[in-house]
Amino acid sequence: MTASKHVLRGRTVVVTGAARGVGAAVAGELAARGARVALLGLEEELLADVAATLPTASHHWHVDVTDDEAMAAVADEVRDRMGPASVVVANAGVAEGGPFVDSDPGTWRRVIEVNLIGSAVTARVFLPHLLDTRGYHLQVASLAAIGSAPMMSAYCASKAGVEFFAHSLRAELAPRGVTVGTAYLNWTDTDMIRDGDKQAVLRELRAHMPPPARKIYPAGYVADRVVRAIERRASTVYVPVWLRGVQAVRGALPGVVARLARQELMRSEFSATGLLGAGGRAAERSGESGHR
Repeated sequence: MTASKHVLRGRTVVVTGAARGVGAAVAGELAARGARVALLGLEEELLADVAATLPTASHHWHVDVTDDEAMAAVADEVRDRMGPASVVVANAGVAEGGPFVDSDPGTWRRVIEVNLIGSAVTARVFLPHLLDTRGYHLQVASLAAIGSAPMMSAYCASKAGVEFFAHSLRAELAPRGVTVGTAYLNWTDTDMIRDGDKQAVLRELRAHMPPPARKIYPAGYVADRVVRAIERRASTVYVPVWLRGVQAVRGALPGVVARLARQELMRSEFSATGLLGAGGRAAERSGESGHR
């Protein structure tokens, strides 16, 4: 085992959206490296199941990342039960597809709330921990932050928002010893993506991407690379690595995407998908419960 594998041993790490998908896989990789993981999410039974599989003393909290008061209370409980967090992974996210003009305002807003506002709430309540530990905050973004796509307006807006939110935090916190990283992820094999492939709008969107860009990566593969970046306190991580090259041409992407959309996607009619996957449905129920 290399020295880097010991960096996280005994550290408290917070992961949001940890009940399934990338969040659960990242939690598993962190625990395998000796970290104690605080799992946050909306699906309490699944969180408990994930926690039970981890080889380290880990705990879970049922909480909506958009609820300021509840998240602040969880941050206090994490400190009391596990000690201050050395790493925070802001991973919670949801998506919907379909034309903006036909989108449900509440669903569209919920994507922004979970992905962008939820990330800001996560940072706000756990930054006191990271300032104490001179820790590391990783914001999970997406290829959608680099190049926007039609039929994904809320998701693209939210991921572009978290990218620049992370940039701002990085500049603010560097003098205080806290490192901020951004994870740019492409299609990952989660229930959200599997549900999306059942929807004509997202199936067509992915089908018309270049072959490397349409590939779906296993959650374990993505998690391994994310956790390696955490060990290095990396400012960026790209999964797959070729996404780094897309940064160099991102200014040209809107025109290219618009041209392709005129040629291909707009030949058909699409309807809104609603929030995707079981995680999306949990976020929808939480939003309807009036926690705000």
